[in-house]
Amino acid sequence: MSPELDVRYVANLARIDLSEAEIAQFQSQLGRVLAYVEQLNQVDVSHVEPTAHANEIDNVFRSDETKPGLEKRAALANAPHSANGLVMVTKVVE
Repeated sequence: MSPELDVRYVANLARIDLSEAEIAQFQSQLGRVLAYVEQLNQVDVSHVEPTAHANEIDNVFRSDETKPGLEKRAALANAPHSANGLVMVTKVVE
């Protein structure tokens, strides 16, 4: 796919109307980005171990303990609608 088609395609997906001047500007920028990525593809990383993060991260686990919070009556008082001790919300998925 050419940079021009990429710019038009992404703009269409994002529902953005671009002028011809903007398309030309973004084409040039996208072309430079793709050229830089091609340079990165040529770097020898065979000795580098794959990582998910730049810094080593260890999970820190804590026990799952309940802590004091709002009483049920106070929490339900903040809800616009409640019934049978539950917060009532409008359906958002059909």
